[in-house]
Amino acid sequence: MSAAVDWSLAPASEIAAAISGGRVGARAVTEAALARIARVDPRVNAFTDILPERALARADALDRARAAGEALGPLAGVPVAVKNLFDIAGLPTRAGAKINRDRPPAERDAALVRRLEAAGAILLGGLNMGEYAYDFTGENIHDGDTHNPHDLARMSGGSSGGSGGAVAAGLVPLALGSDTNGSIRVPSAFCGCFGLKPTYGRLSRAGSFPFVGSLDHVGPMARSVRDLALAYDAMLGPDPDDPAQADRPPEPVGAEFERGAAGLRVAVAGGYFARMGEPEAFAAVALAARALGATGEVEIPEAARARAAAYLITAAEGAALHLDRLRTRAGEFDPAVRDRLIAGAMIPAPFVERAQRFRRWYRAAVLDLFGSVDLILAPATPCRAPRGGQKTFVLDGIELPVRANLGLYTQPISFIGLPVVAVPVRLDGGLPLGVQVIAAPWREDLALRAAHHLERAGVARALVAPLD
Repeated sequence: MSAAVDWSLAPASEIAAAISGGRVGARAVTEAALARIARVDPRVNAFTDILPERALARADALDRARAAGEALGPLAGVPVAVKNLFDIAGLPTRAGAKINRDRPPAERDAALVRRLEAAGAILLGGLNMGEYAYDFTGENIHDGDTHNPHDLARMSGGSSGGSGGAVAAGLVPLALGSDTNGSIRVPSAFCGCFGLKPTYGRLSRAGSFPFVGSLDHVGPMARSVRDLALAYDAMLGPDPDDPAQADRPPEPVGAEFERGAAGLRVAVAGGYFARMGEPEAFAAVALAARALGATGEVEIPEAARARAAAYLITAAEGAALHLDRLRTRAGEFDPAVRDRLIAGAMIPAPFVERAQRFRRWYRAAVLDLFGSVDLILAPATPCRAPRGGQKTFVLDGIELPVRANLGLYTQPISFIGLPVVAVPVRLDGGLPLGVQVIAAPWREDLALRAAHHLERAGVARALVAPLD
């Protein structure tokens, strides 16, 4: 039966069921995935590190366990890959940077890598990213740019560009990314896959290279909501090694995401989120809103100021983290990253303090909105993927820098740690667009329910790019 299936392109849920049921071996699936990476990735450039020996050894162990009658986990034999800011035992943790290659190899895997493997997943390697995660484009001067699998001349989005590229190219069904200001949601939108930025503090960041401690999130990317939910549930649980993780018990979504949109109160974000984008970005939101039965519009107060405050905090915290490297090895940074970090080091402390005070007010104001709605819809990006190397674009008649403005709609949301599912929408068969499904803190289940409804309705679709 396995001969009739291209396991390198199968969803994670189907792979796990087939391996657990003995219809295919984990080694066969792993070999198929490694073969596709060898064939396709030279054009996409999603991977920076490939681990065939580790992956095949893990696959053989799973096959032996199944042959012995042992129960396998919910991700049995599923190939996964992770952004290279997650520790992988035996490799220096790159975080997209040249400087980090001098670091000692990680002694053990990051917490989420260990949890995925405990659920049966098989790690294939590390994925390309923007240097130190300070990027929205998917460009990297050290490892080369990750290309959008749906149009290799276009950006993958960043900073989790390798994660989005790997999923959209069919190299793995699941990948891990990180999201500080939009780094899961932007590549999910450009590459046309589903991405989950959980509530701040929901998943452990232990064993991942930081960027902005008060804004950093980690989460999965996949080609289906079912796979997204499987990965999310597998990674839940407290971890004392991450001091920012919330003291909450695991709240798995299980099959809750299949309940559909009935009873959900959905609104569209107006005001700031209805300006500065290209018409198709808003058309994608309108399509999702109709499918979910959205009943009105809400205005997220002071969203523009929230974005400005997020920029201040990002620049200042990021600069503080890298100050010693800036002093001693400035010439080894990507100049675009270095210059922003140096600027961040010069921000007066009172500016940052004011931004943090505003942040508390803004969080309370936005949470008030969830008294009348369960979910809010907004664009993920102001446009489809720009061309690689493109420096500016025009929004509302104003020429703006691409790199700084791809997070126009994501920054005001991650600024206060709300959970978001990014869903891919194709209006005309062209390049995908992303819609953010935004929920109140800890309500990932509601965002996943809505995303799954959009998927079943055919509004949200994640397709493997035709690269063969």
